[in-house]
Amino acid sequence: MKNLKAQVLIIGAGITGAGVARDLALRGVHCIVVEEGDINSGASGANHGLLHSGGRYVSSDPGSATECREEGELLKRLAPHCIEDTGGLFVAVEGDDEKYVADFPHLCSRCRIPVQALDVKEARELEPALSENLIAAYSVKDASVDPFKLSMENMAQAQALGSTLLRFTKVVGFEKSSNKIQATRLQNLTTGEEFKIESEQVLNATGAWAGIIAGLAGAEIDIINSKGSLIITHNRITDGVVNRLRPSASADILVPGGTVSILGTTSIRIDDLDKVYPTVEEVDAMVGEAVKMIPALETARYIRAYAGVRPLVGSKSASDDRDVSRGFALIDHAEDGLENFATISGGKLTTYRLMAEKTADLACSRMGVSKPCLTRTEPLPETQPARWTQPGLAPKLWVEHHDPQDILLCECEMVPKSAVDSIVESIRKQDGLPDLKAIALRSRIGKGACQGTFCGIRVTSYLYDQGELLPEQGLTSLKEFLGKRWHGQYPTLWDKQLVQSELLEALHCGLFGLEL
Repeated sequence: MKNLKAQVLIIGAGITGAGVARDLALRGVHCIVVEEGDINSGASGANHGLLHSGGRYVSSDPGSATECREEGELLKRLAPHCIEDTGGLFVAVEGDDEKYVADFPHLCSRCRIPVQALDVKEARELEPALSENLIAAYSVKDASVDPFKLSMENMAQAQALGSTLLRFTKVVGFEKSSNKIQATRLQNLTTGEEFKIESEQVLNATGAWAGIIAGLAGAEIDIINSKGSLIITHNRITDGVVNRLRPSASADILVPGGTVSILGTTSIRIDDLDKVYPTVEEVDAMVGEAVKMIPALETARYIRAYAGVRPLVGSKSASDDRDVSRGFALIDHAEDGLENFATISGGKLTTYRLMAEKTADLACSRMGVSKPCLTRTEPLPETQPARWTQPGLAPKLWVEHHDPQDILLCECEMVPKSAVDSIVESIRKQDGLPDLKAIALRSRIGKGACQGTFCGIRVTSYLYDQGELLPEQGLTSLKEFLGKRWHGQYPTLWDKQLVQSELLEALHCGLFGLEL
């Protein structure tokens, strides 16, 4: 690959990087986005998909609560195709802090967050799964958002406006002179080739990896990495979001995500970003605590667990990571002697648009670009390649427009070969390799009850038939895909999911000789 040039280099293709790329593209700024993995491979792809009303932070972080309320309202209006407007409840059970409960509506009002007190009986009529030991309930305007669809739609519009996305591309160093980064040195992880990108501005949007990238440039960031683990149920337990009405703790949020529910989360400080995975102990503790709010979670089937890392910008001396602000930090590294380098980190999925706006404002002010931000008023377009991440869409389209030749490759989520064809085409347009892992990231494949046991083989075989895989690639691709699913299944191995995993092992380890 030849050396490249751009007005702005964005490092990181999570929701923040994608949002910055879209914002700048709408202002006519040419960007190159580089990502060491695939799109949404960090915290943006490992959260519970909650579009916050702000109620979670009214006591501990009013500033973040207000930002969530404002940005949540904007996203519901501008990106409704990425959001299921479920509504939500905050509920307290016997033994919870009654002063905290009593203060909640006042604290919400202070942040202008709509809240309505409900009779306990009324709350249980809305959500029959709630405990009989409820002592208080309030309704709020929480919602569920598809983080993959949201990121892909942002990136798709940025690319349509001239931006470039380079996946599996690692930053290996910077060339500096005259208080500026003159070039960024990168490596294509697929080919091993090294190249450079010259840009007027370099924006670090790498989340938990922000400190590492800043360190390569000779800057330092005071950042805490807090792991949060979550578990996915086989069925949807509640219609809306349910929050435990207490100071933030583990297992205090249940978020509906299409046909499933997602329970989370923990908060554990970590130092090694290569070892981010849920543990059996975390899963046991979360289920044990959550049943006080929703008893049905004790006997629910869990199909997998996963973990992401929150980048918390603040004092590393904090004794409890939950005490660190969930607000975002835009760091101008001019104080570090770098006039064209900035880092955006922290924040929430809900506030990504605001984070992108402030970051783009800084970059534009440095470059003398006067065009205003448009993402506050411009609707986010819906694109074909991003549609297949949506739970329940494939079955609907398959039933409505059923072609007898359009066979199902994933029966759990009813994903047909036409969907795979569409995804492969979009990956090819991004100069990517359409392996099983990339296809699964952009669809519902592998996310159902069998966790890839059957669809993994079918999709791999189909890719062979279509000439998309070389002979030596198939088993490697299948092993990587199933290994990823196995890491999530391991902490949930009891009852029906244990039986499912034993079937997977017998089929793939016994028949194909794969060691996961």
